[in-house]
Amino acid sequence: MDAVERYLLLGLRLGRHVDGLVDFYYGPSELSEQVRHEPVVAPAELANEAAAFLDSLAGASPWLLDQVRGLATCANVLAGEEIPYSDEVEACYGVRPEYVPEERFAAAHVELDAALPGKGSLVSRFEAWRESQLVPTDQLVPALERCIDLLRVRTAESLGLPEGESCSIDTVESAPWLAFNYYLGGLRSRITVNVDLPIAAPEFLHFAVHETYPGHHTEHVWKEQGLVRDGRCLEESIALIPTPQAIVSEGIAELGCDLFLAGETLDDLAGILQSVGVAYDAEQALAVARAREPLAAVATNAALMVHESGVSEPSAAAYITRWSLVAEPRASRLVSFLVDPTWRGYVTTYTDGLRLCRAFAGSDLDRFRQLLTEQVAVGELVAAAGGGA
Repeated sequence: MDAVERYLLLGLRLGRHVDGLVDFYYGPSELSEQVRHEPVVAPAELANEAAAFLDSLAGASPWLLDQVRGLATCANVLAGEEIPYSDEVEACYGVRPEYVPEERFAAAHVELDAALPGKGSLVSRFEAWRESQLVPTDQLVPALERCIDLLRVRTAESLGLPEGESCSIDTVESAPWLAFNYYLGGLRSRITVNVDLPIAAPEFLHFAVHETYPGHHTEHVWKEQGLVRDGRCLEESIALIPTPQAIVSEGIAELGCDLFLAGETLDDLAGILQSVGVAYDAEQALAVARAREPLAAVATNAALMVHESGVSEPSAAAYITRWSLVAEPRASRLVSFLVDPTWRGYVTTYTDGLRLCRAFAGSDLDRFRQLLTEQVAVGELVAAAGGGA
């Protein structure tokens, strides 16, 4: 059995223990059928297999080594090994989470205060600003379809797209996330939107870019076309949540928002929202987004507080409300994400992924295209960022 087949089987077998651990798989069907019909392999046995696999990978690509190390960590946790939260996150994703001093959040509040209109507390003004631009529920899917069509054209113009790619839209309720890309293989994605809570224009546009063009969908279709089909890199036919693959992917999607939620493209997206009755001011939204960016680290702090300091979930939600300036329902939803067994370490992939991909590519579209189309190991991104966190 070669290393790639061994890797795919290890990932698929771990996925039988944790719902959602396998984000997608479109590799050889005989492997998935084999795993589906065999008895569930005990976590301890998978941990031993992962350890032996790591020992056999001398001289293998850094990308594959990183992936197997993440899976080995996951298997050890499932087998009952107690690993400190920060150690677990670092072993899975290749970057150690760090607690951000609240002084940085306070400074962001000062900048946000200048960007938001009105009087009263900052949290009430921010929520009022959000609620002034909610996307009507009956217009959510039609507006999203139009935005995605525009983003697809702009992505094709600036980065290219494989022939025959496509994505569709679905809605759900009671999910621990706002939107999710289910990659189906065959250059197709299904974008699922959680309609539990009202969606404001800024987050609506953010997830449209993040999940589709030039975010997750664009990365997945290019890697299927260029690496799996043309390069025979079958290891890219599976996406596994507790691995560095995830931090690179989230960094790509977040950097895509940097690149596309600005300039003419943002103005055109604003026009689509305004046409369905959303009072969206692109210039002010950009100023608010820039002021709020440091607050993305609030979620990482909250995760460290819950998992390493024993802070209760309600206290963590109150911390998020105070510093992220979001109402309690949204803060509680975020806490549910931070404590979910599949996603508890995942929150760091957004902030650290963006930081690393920015350091690697910045606004250089050729470097960004490299992230979309090549196997870039997390160590390359860490080196571009000057090492460390």
